[in-house]
Amino acid sequence: MTFIFWALFAYVLGSIPFGLVIARSACGIDPRKDGSKNTGATNVARLCGMKFGIATLACDVLKGLLPVLFAASWVESPFALSLIALAAILGHVFSCFMRFKGGKAVATTVGAFLGLAFWPALVCIVLCLLMVWLTGHVSMGSLTFALSLPVLMLLSGNFAYIPVALAVMLILFWRHRENIRRLARGEENPWLKKG
Repeated sequence: MTFIFWALFAYVLGSIPFGLVIARSACGIDPRKDGSKNTGATNVARLCGMKFGIATLACDVLKGLLPVLFAASWVESPFALSLIALAAILGHVFSCFMRFKGGKAVATTVGAFLGLAFWPALVCIVLCLLMVWLTGHVSMGSLTFALSLPVLMLLSGNFAYIPVALAVMLILFWRHRENIRRLARGEENPWLKKG
């Protein structure tokens, strides 16, 4: 029952579309209809300004981090804890507040894995930021983060988290399939460019 409670809590918290709430309240825009048409921090930053993008990013990270931190005192199994983290991530992708549609879940994944394995996740974040800096594309950083996550879980000895890290890698690649096509065609927008 404890696991079910925390998994449901993580899913519902993960489902809260902070990007949609912030964009609508800050600039009267539905980010699902403008820019890259998603509720993530990058699109909110493009449409409403950097400070609102940062606010979205912080909220999306926290909705992955907080369920893991709260549940860690109650759930003993590392694998079960990783499933709670996955529930938060799935909440972002399949939000119960948006007819089971949602965002790409990178920030929520960042928060969830910072709670599970802080230092390996931090290395993944650094690799992500480095790729964004080198290419100018957030999507390239996100894909780098996705690829490095299971590798860093393996190298750091966090074996219980590898199955969920692999699942998340597949989810992130699936959610970025349009970005991958645009990258292949050379049509992906730099992260500060509108549209």
